[in-house]
Amino acid sequence: MPPKPKPVMLDVDGVEVKLTNPDKIYFPELGENGGRKGDLVDYYRTIALAGPLLTAIAGRPTFLQRFPDGVDGEQIYQKHLPKYHPDHVESTRIVFPSKRSGQAFCPRLPADVVWAANLGTFTFHTWPTHSEDNDHPDQLRIDLDPPDGKSFDDVRRVALDLVRPFLDEVGMTGFAKTSGSRGIHVFVPIRPEWDFIATRRAVIALGRELERRDPAAVTTSWWKEERGDRIFIDYNQNARDRSMASPYSARKSPRARVSTPVTWDELVDVDPEDLTIATVPSLVDRRGDPWADIDDQRSGLEKLLEMVERDEAAGLGDMVYPPSYPKMPGEPPRVQPSKMVAEHWDEDGNRVE
Repeated sequence: MPPKPKPVMLDVDGVEVKLTNPDKIYFPELGENGGRKGDLVDYYRTIALAGPLLTAIAGRPTFLQRFPDGVDGEQIYQKHLPKYHPDHVESTRIVFPSKRSGQAFCPRLPADVVWAANLGTFTFHTWPTHSEDNDHPDQLRIDLDPPDGKSFDDVRRVALDLVRPFLDEVGMTGFAKTSGSRGIHVFVPIRPEWDFIATRRAVIALGRELERRDPAAVTTSWWKEERGDRIFIDYNQNARDRSMASPYSARKSPRARVSTPVTWDELVDVDPEDLTIATVPSLVDRRGDPWADIDDQRSGLEKLLEMVERDEAAGLGDMVYPPSYPKMPGEPPRVQPSKMVAEHWDEDGNRVE
């Protein structure tokens, strides 16, 4: 067997970080022309030192989506900080829906990002909280999730024609980014004064209003059998322990696409295929970070919570949580509508013989 290549020691803003197997192919479609592990690590080193990645993730509980054998290998989704880590790497305590707690990776330095990238991390998935208070989100997250058959253009129209005007109406500022695939994510900065129950309900109310405005294009239905070919607003991305791909995160894709922040003007004609680990650093260098002032644009939830109250008065209560969550107060039966009718489930989600 050939000798194992020696690690390369990188200087990352004065902190030494080990890079192992830099020539390992992570993206076979790119091969040695930008598809090596070293290329991914170099991307993260560049974008972390430039600033925008840490603006997005520093101090946040962060899960690591790792592919140590590249895009075609097995995934490791790591919620807890690995036991063995350098002294410069920190953690933050999080509480899961089960009430158990854990210590999540909490990046603060460019070296932290590069260390995680060397573990095969493609995507950094962040909580919508900061480590000083992981019980009160400072962001709403609007995930526009297209079904099979819908294109990025379809999602773009919903973002531009529905989401942005609505946020303007309620006095909130949305920051858009490509998902790295066909979707679009809009993060809305808020004051960290409400818990996960309230922020999730606020996004449900937002989604229901968009559904009323264009019921042929948008749905809030958790059940795929009810969605048809409509774009799903995944309100459960705002539940405790749910995380989303951070801005500037690489995604599992053949050409190493990046979930990239864009201005609303750029969103009009941006092509997600053009946003990769090879191109995003020069884009940032040329026009800066459109999310640089996100924390300065925080608003309150009062108008959305008023909409929650109006929906409840009209008989529209809470919606179902993901299957892994405990049964939540006020939650409707966590049963597919077709099965509820066929198998006779009661309103509490109990099967009736």
